Amino acid sequence: MGTDTERHFIERMTWDDVARRISHGAAAILPIGAAAKEHGFHLPLNTDRIQAEWLAGQLAARFGALIWPTLAYGYYPAFVAYAGSSSLSSATFEAVVREIATGILGHGCRKLFVLNTGISTLSPVERALARLDMGRIMHLRIHDGPRYREAAERLAEQNHGSHADELETSLMLALAPDLVDMNRAEPSPAIGREAPGALTPLDTTSPNYSRSGSYGDPTLATPAKGQILLAAMLGDLSEQVAAFLADEANQRSGDARSVSR
Repeated sequence: MGTDTERHFIERMTWDDVARRISHGAAAILPIGAAAKEHGFHLPLNTDRIQAEWLAGQLAARFGALIWPTLAYGYYPAFVAYAGSSSLSSATFEAVVREIATGILGHGCRKLFVLNTGISTLSPVERALARLDMGRIMHLRIHDGPRYREAAERLAEQNHGSHADELETSLMLALAPDLVDMNRAEPSPAIGREAPGALTPLDTTSPNYSRSGSYGDPTLATPAKGQILLAAMLGDLSEQVAAFLADEANQRSGDARSVSR
């Protein structure tokens, strides 16, 4: 990660530097990305965290934001049968997100962007943030933007997938190729439905059986696909962040005009 993005991570700053940046109007980013979640035989357990921190760094560099330490534990019940994978309960994860977000806003950050790389984490994060000031918070879902959806549909050759698959592996080939072992990439059986339940590496009779932990076909991944997907994802996220910040600027401008009358 380049020095231009590193200077936005608060864990590498002193508290008074953080306070100064907040006083100058810096928004906050809270990345959510698992660091203990299986991603097949070919990707590391911190795959989500790598994606979350790269995206957060790019957004922070564009918008002058501060990045809080990545929330690396979350609600990931589909993967706990694989060694090293951890999952909090939904209620615990929801409470953690809410308390961290409350603390960030309490320090005076004008806006908070919760950057979520998960799927099972979406609903708990929504519930956590719904109790807070939604005029100051935006939940960023990395797979939901129109550019990413179009690119994923156009590029995907696999007949099923959503985890450590063709698309996610392509992203990692573009982001951290030295951490990807394509010699060990292994497709999962065609489970036969879009969203499987908890995956299992042992029960070969289960419709959710996946020996490697992949759901999809990572052997079809390429760095070129990853670059296209990353650009599309970053384009979607940047547009959402810019619009949210612009709404605030417009509100401030309107308030100022009202006062001056």
